[in-house]
Amino acid sequence: MQRLKNLFRISNAGVLVREVEGRLRTQIETNLTENPDRANKGTHKHRIMVQGKITKSLLCRAQKLAPRLILVSLASFLTLPPLSPAELTTPGIVREFLAPVDDVRQAVISVQRDNIIHGTLVFDKEPILNGAEAVNSTPLFDPWTGPGEVYYKIREKAIAPRHFLDTGDMGTIGVRYVLIPVNADRTRVKIDAVYLEVAHNRVHPSDGNVEKFEMNEVKDALDSLQEAAMQAADARRRALSAELVRQSYARQREEESTRVTNAQTSAKDLEEKIESLRRELERRVKAPGADLKGAPFQAAANLKSLPAHSEVVVLIITPHWLGVETPEGQRGWLPMEELEPLP
Repeated sequence: MQRLKNLFRISNAGVLVREVEGRLRTQIETNLTENPDRANKGTHKHRIMVQGKITKSLLCRAQKLAPRLILVSLASFLTLPPLSPAELTTPGIVREFLAPVDDVRQAVISVQRDNIIHGTLVFDKEPILNGAEAVNSTPLFDPWTGPGEVYYKIREKAIAPRHFLDTGDMGTIGVRYVLIPVNADRTRVKIDAVYLEVAHNRVHPSDGNVEKFEMNEVKDALDSLQEAAMQAADARRRALSAELVRQSYARQREEESTRVTNAQTSAKDLEEKIESLRRELERRVKAPGADLKGAPFQAAANLKSLPAHSEVVVLIITPHWLGVETPEGQRGWLPMEELEPLP
């Protein structure tokens, strides 16, 4: 508060001089009005000379007073001690992610441990500021008393890093990540960054660039985690679908075997029916091979080239196309005329 008062005094020193000049001129006019004899005495030239002497004397007093006020205010401002980390507050940056806190925690920890302070640099030839380390706590920030989880990353011996206000010496950069669960599917992240000059114990806030780049890294890490989770889920769905097809095929064989047994057919008849069922569900590609299509028409995209005699399982039957699945689990469409029964 004292610092702001001194800044106010300095910025208004010029206004004070003009105010004093105005009051002195008013005093001169009042003096001449109250003493008409003195004002009317002599020639017009004499009156101007009297006014000039009085004005000059009073203005000299005002101009001597104003610089003293300026110097006193400036000296008071410059001798104030620097702000300590506990007195400094930074606006930081806050973002809410559509993800559970466990996923966001993984993303934040990966950024915390990447050994980089993003969004700043020391030397132009080294655009990436390496050498950062994850820590459990740091005196650069007040202890966090709000909800959520807190993580820290620091980089010591940084010389005048960019995007911190008025830096010019060696010190330590600190980044704080705060995770606040909003609900089961949403998580809020707050990031703050400061720089402490060791020699002068002076703290410099970030201009927002460090927080922005750190938040972008968290977002990219979270996107990668979510993409990997989606791919794993899709792989599980494909595996489950293939298993269901195999189970369905097995059930059909079992049901057929049961019906044959119940009909008291011979073992030879049963084998023939099973073989017939296998032939109905399995085909092989005719020579010289065929292209597995993504849809049941000729202009559809080619998914894979199948060599001659490749075996496939028939899943869908249409008048001209068969929906099939390869032994690798890839599904697609083949023209009926490009397939033949198993030998």
